[in-house]
Amino acid sequence: MQSVNQLLDQKGHDIYSVTPSDVVFSAIEMMANEQVGALMVMDGDSLKGVVSERDYARKVILKGRSSKSITVAEIMSTDVITVSAAQTVDECLKIMTGYKIRHLPVMKDNQIIGVLSIGDLVKSKLEDQQRQIQSLEQYIAG
Repeated sequence: MQSVNQLLDQKGHDIYSVTPSDVVFSAIEMMANEQVGALMVMDGDSLKGVVSERDYARKVILKGRSSKSITVAEIMSTDVITVSAAQTVDECLKIMTGYKIRHLPVMKDNQIIGVLSIGDLVKSKLEDQQRQIQSLEQYIAG
């Protein structure tokens, strides 16, 4: 079973972030440019929240607000669920399913060291299952 640390070593430790005072339009533009569904909201080295496409859809579009006139702080999720690098992919999947979230910041010593998406975890799980299948096939074939 793969750990979060092993997955981050394969995937990379890229962290895309904005500040609470950035306008939402800039955040959405960054998400589009980086092809990610969420950004970490940082104040220096401190994680203050997460802003996602879901936040944008529910708190801006559906309320008829302007993304050029409101700040990230007004729509970001502040009750951020995080994981440690020592946790497993399975543990992360259970957390994401339980909280109905799609992005998990990975923390070490109160510092963010990476971000995992549901896609990262599903890809890892599928690759693990494929390795197990190949191993079993080789065992059966003798």
